[in-house]
Amino acid sequence: MLMRRPARPLRPGSTVTGRTLATVSSGPVDVPDPDRLVHLQFRRFAGCPVCHLHLRSVVRKHAEIEAAGVREVVVFHSSAEELLRHTADLPFAVVADPGKRLYAEFGVESAPRALLSPRAWGPVVAAVLRGGWEVLRGRERLPAPHQPGGRLGLPADFLIGSDGRILAAKYGEHAYDQWPVDELLRLASTHRPAAGHPPAR
Repeated sequence: MLMRRPARPLRPGSTVTGRTLATVSSGPVDVPDPDRLVHLQFRRFAGCPVCHLHLRSVVRKHAEIEAAGVREVVVFHSSAEELLRHTADLPFAVVADPGKRLYAEFGVESAPRALLSPRAWGPVVAAVLRGGWEVLRGRERLPAPHQPGGRLGLPADFLIGSDGRILAAKYGEHAYDQWPVDELLRLASTHRPAAGHPPAR
């Protein structure tokens, strides 16, 4: 199923309506978070090799991300049951959105360029090779052969302040087009309130 990005996607300065999201294994999570910035990232389907290649870099620097005052919340368009097979060991909140309601609300689209862009080919090959090796070693599982939400999803990143304002946003142009962790940390250092000063409202 292809989704078109709205004519006016969310941009810095837009406000996110507060909500509590159910996670697949770590209890509910509030977005926005009253005490921290939230890095809300939209991925593809459970077991997606490209997604997991990126998320492993997030895992490696998760302590730095938390120290920077950022809470990671990762959304997939798979069911909670399917996600548990692939993400149970991740140290941050994982949200199942099989109906793509959050994707539609945030203007996150699907498009053939997710995999057809030459810029995606290198990461896709690396991810498939790494993922295949981990499957052979019994450390990861193959994704389900049928993906109800499709395989052409594009990633997106949003940095959300405690007041619900979007501080920074990125809509990916291909399957591996997202903020590297170092860029996330740079953005967090730019937008994190000074000690003793509440976030601007």
